[in-house]
Amino acid sequence: MTGTADVGVDEDSDESANAVPAGPGGGPATEPTPEVSLIKDRTIKTPQPIGPAAEAPAAATGPAQAGVPAQQPAPPQEHDAHDDTPHLDVDEPLLAARAHRPSDLIRFLAGVFGIVAVFVLAGVATSTTTGIELDIASNAPRFSPVLSTIAGLVSSVAVLAVPLAFAVERLIKRDGLRVADGVLASVLAYGVSLGIDWWVAEGASVQIRDALTRFPLESTGTLTDPVHGYLAPVIAYMTAVGMSSRPRWRVALWVVVVFSGITELFGGYTTPLSLLLTVLIGWSVAYGTLYAIGSPNIRPTGQHLMIGLRKVGFTPASAHRAADAPGGTRRYFVAQQSGPPLDVHIIDREQQASGFFYRAWRRLRLRSVAVRRSPQSLRQALEQEALIAYAAAASGARAPQLVATSELGPDAAILVYENVEGRTLDDLADEEVTDQVMASLWESVGALHERRIAHRRLTGESLLVVDGKSACLVNLSGGDIAATDLTLRIDVAQLLTTFALRIGPDRAVATANAVLGADRVAQALPLLQPVGMSRSTRVDLKKLTKERKTAARARALEQVAAGERTQQQAEEDIAVAGEDLLSRIRGQILQIAPEAPTETAKLERLKPKTLIMVIALTFAAYLALTTIKPAQLKLSQMNWAWAAVALAAAAFSYVAASMSLTGFVPEKLPFRRTVAAQIAGSFVKLVAPAAIGGIALNTRYLQKAGIRSGQAVASVGASQLAGLTGHLLLLFSFGLITGSQTNGDLSASRAVIIGVLTAAVLALVVAAVAPLRRFVLNRLRSLFFGVVPRMLDLMQTPSKLVTGFGGILLLTLSFTACLDASVQAFGGSISFSAVAVVFLTANAAGSAIPTPGGIGPVEVALIGALTVADVPPAVATPAVFLYRALTFWLPVLPGWISYNVLQRKGAL
Repeated sequence: MTGTADVGVDEDSDESANAVPAGPGGGPATEPTPEVSLIKDRTIKTPQPIGPAAEAPAAATGPAQAGVPAQQPAPPQEHDAHDDTPHLDVDEPLLAARAHRPSDLIRFLAGVFGIVAVFVLAGVATSTTTGIELDIASNAPRFSPVLSTIAGLVSSVAVLAVPLAFAVERLIKRDGLRVADGVLASVLAYGVSLGIDWWVAEGASVQIRDALTRFPLESTGTLTDPVHGYLAPVIAYMTAVGMSSRPRWRVALWVVVVFSGITELFGGYTTPLSLLLTVLIGWSVAYGTLYAIGSPNIRPTGQHLMIGLRKVGFTPASAHRAADAPGGTRRYFVAQQSGPPLDVHIIDREQQASGFFYRAWRRLRLRSVAVRRSPQSLRQALEQEALIAYAAAASGARAPQLVATSELGPDAAILVYENVEGRTLDDLADEEVTDQVMASLWESVGALHERRIAHRRLTGESLLVVDGKSACLVNLSGGDIAATDLTLRIDVAQLLTTFALRIGPDRAVATANAVLGADRVAQALPLLQPVGMSRSTRVDLKKLTKERKTAARARALEQVAAGERTQQQAEEDIAVAGEDLLSRIRGQILQIAPEAPTETAKLERLKPKTLIMVIALTFAAYLALTTIKPAQLKLSQMNWAWAAVALAAAAFSYVAASMSLTGFVPEKLPFRRTVAAQIAGSFVKLVAPAAIGGIALNTRYLQKAGIRSGQAVASVGASQLAGLTGHLLLLFSFGLITGSQTNGDLSASRAVIIGVLTAAVLALVVAAVAPLRRFVLNRLRSLFFGVVPRMLDLMQTPSKLVTGFGGILLLTLSFTACLDASVQAFGGSISFSAVAVVFLTANAAGSAIPTPGGIGPVEVALIGALTVADVPPAVATPAVFLYRALTFWLPVLPGWISYNVLQRKGAL
């Protein structure tokens, strides 16, 4: 049963909701249109059946799908004795008055990009824009002055008349809200126009000003405006009121705009780029306004649904809004006056637009076979879901039967399914997920796959358990016809994971093996990767792993404190608990099919780390160009010999960093690869604070080197703890040396006092604020868990301790020597101990602000500390920039190369 139910949900429609609808055959209906009411309570009222159904017992049982309890019999509705029209109840929450459409945001961003492109073109293509203006000026005198005057008058009147006529038409249609949106957009567009006019006149370059303004042909007065102050608001107004859905008004507007623009252009009152900029500003402001405040919501309600169902031959009595299907599809459970209950899905343009950016990212990230392409139009979405439903029914799989489809106005459509009572897998208790239920679902999936049909949404909300023994598949709208082998294998991997999240990997794999066979289950092993799962499944996997690790860590701490288990045993327990669910599923599959392929399938086209790498390199290039300037470095005044010493000291710091790491790892590490890992850390600093990025990279490096996760964290924690202790001891020692060298003069040791006071204040703040104190203690506890046992292991090999603490000392001395040589390179004179104090205090203070690599705070802190230590600002500034260039910016490219090489070798 397929039809069209135009129930007047279009905002332009004047059709009353009480109009007599057409009957199923296309002629007039034999019974009057029911009165529809919208109720707010959550009780579903079942009206008394009429006609032949009145003789049957009035015990309509409502649907229990998706956890909705069955309806209880309700008393008959009271009607007027002279009113034969049945009363229909719709139980649903009120829809939002406004909707924020992603399409409006996309159009706004495209308009902003166009505006930026206009300014770039105006500043770069000076010759081209000037040539176009000269061509127009040379041809302008060929037009009759009288015609030009008449055209200007007509265009001026039309520009005001068209919006006014449109506003009147909207008000007549009682659509004043859209008129208000248009007025707001026009006011904002006018304000933006004034702002750009002021900027072009006062702050823009000469090239931009010449491209956007000119002197009128018949006057030598002031320049023309860069943006037409009356045309941009008109375009914004007409766009915001929804002109795009009305072809005649759209054509009328653009005819007026083009006519007015040509008149202004040949009259010498504007330039081509100025016209283009005006159109883009009006367009962008309109869509930006619509996205910010939301567009009026024209989604059909339950009232429209009830009328639409009657127009295609159904006899609805009441409707109940159910939980949305995946993708935001609205669902209603409808009880009929005569006939079985229905499960109705409404798809509309607003629902299609939701989640646009997530789908776009998935299509960009994954290969086409791993992500399903969304339909381009509402009609395509309707036909696609109907085709999947009919194909599923033909395959023999258990799924709700599609009984009708229909359009519900120009912006929505409905799909009417038979109602199947049951509860979804998400609503079942763990003990109710029996092998019989899972086998029933696997049989339906197998039937789909036999006909090359992929479900693609085999999560708990799509698995409906009917009677505790059998189940059926719902939410097939996201499926595929003529699916590839890879897509079908993704289905199997997804359903395996869905069951394993509830009852564990052993039973999930065993049930699949009993129904599908070992070969088909084994083929899904390469697809058991998070990127191929649904979004809800990925969230559940992360949550499960985090909960298991947290519980295991807490239990291990208690057992170690009670002496029930050793530290090594506790770390092993944590490592076992930290194994993700997908790895355990793979292990179960390998037990039943040892020859199963273990290499993961390549589903990703673009990995997030690649995108982050590109962004980081772009960010680094931008910061390098804007931060490091030759004028600040004063290269002409630099002593190149001292600069070479600074470069050597900076290079040696990576050797020292490698020593400080390997010294706290009892296991043997390849030294060259460890140095490469420290160089790679220079690249990681671009996208993360130095301390956080370094800890994460070193931990990952140790894990890839074969060290268990708990021991890797403990080794990095021991290195960090030793580094903090060494930092404080060196600061105190160099502070004493500096104080003794200055003979009571405190100018060079003020940095020590400032550093000590800052550390004391921070410690007091952390100790006084309870949430901050708990946060710091939890972080320290997780970071340094197992540090003490790790240090005890290191005590057995004193050479390791010497290497570790020696590396910490050499690392500080390397950075201090680099800074000292940078100061000497520009003629500064300061003792080495004073430079060490400056480095230790300023670097700690600058790194306290979590910016990537300490960009900004570190430079300010170092320059300030050197100035306090009596280094002239003219020397301190270029010295700090040289130091940062050698220790931060120069290693970025080698760090990127090392990062990629180590990743290819599996070391990161």
